[in-house]
Amino acid sequence: MTGQRIEAPESSIELVGFDGDDTLWRSEDYYRAAERDFEAIVGTYVDLSDADTLRYLLAVERRNLRVFGYGAKGMTLSMIEAAIELTGQRISAADLQRVIEIGRATLQHPVELIEGIRAAVEAIASRYPLVLITKGDLFHQESKIAQSGLADLFPRIEVVSEKDVATYAKVLQEFDLPASRFLMIGNSLRSDIAPVVGQGGWGIHIPYSMTWVHEAEHDLSPDHPRVFTVETPAELPQAVSAVAENAAEMTKTGLKHA
Repeated sequence: MTGQRIEAPESSIELVGFDGDDTLWRSEDYYRAAERDFEAIVGTYVDLSDADTLRYLLAVERRNLRVFGYGAKGMTLSMIEAAIELTGQRISAADLQRVIEIGRATLQHPVELIEGIRAAVEAIASRYPLVLITKGDLFHQESKIAQSGLADLFPRIEVVSEKDVATYAKVLQEFDLPASRFLMIGNSLRSDIAPVVGQGGWGIHIPYSMTWVHEAEHDLSPDHPRVFTVETPAELPQAVSAVAENAAEMTKTGLKHA
């Protein structure tokens, strides 16, 4: 484009996405508690230090992701499988029932919002359209969303089986929006940030106090120019404004050189 000056918009961000688990409400705490309970059961059959129980469970969960998916139901099935294998099939039916109860308790845990997150989401919702993109078991996620009291802030809610480039590309296609105008907020660099930034979008990383090992593995550079990091929900509105300013400046620079 030559011979014509086009003013850049005040903000080049037109849609802000939020993750659910460990971004809006606590989740990983309950999975860690489930792992401790699982170890206590298996530990009556094997030496935990020799068995490296949680590492074994992680391997089973990973190989089952494509079959069982993410969430407490998949975790429970993997726990049953791992318990049978770790104990050489010696685990009793009564203890397998205890493993099932661990999964049931995880599915029924209370939904506790991250402190300050509602005010932050409300502030951002007053300026930008929002979409909630969360992955896991459909029924469990729907239940948590309903219990959270945040559903009214999200005109669009997407519960997906995986958060990867293809998933975000599909969501953006449905919004008819280029990735450069999309900002994703979440605690997982692997699932929430990297797939968006990889398509030219923006990310705000808000780390949670604990992260599942699987989610901690990524190849995103810690100093990527389209990734901001905040420590608390109170910082999110200002961080979104900073991203919008950077995105607008990048758009303006691009137009000047077009």
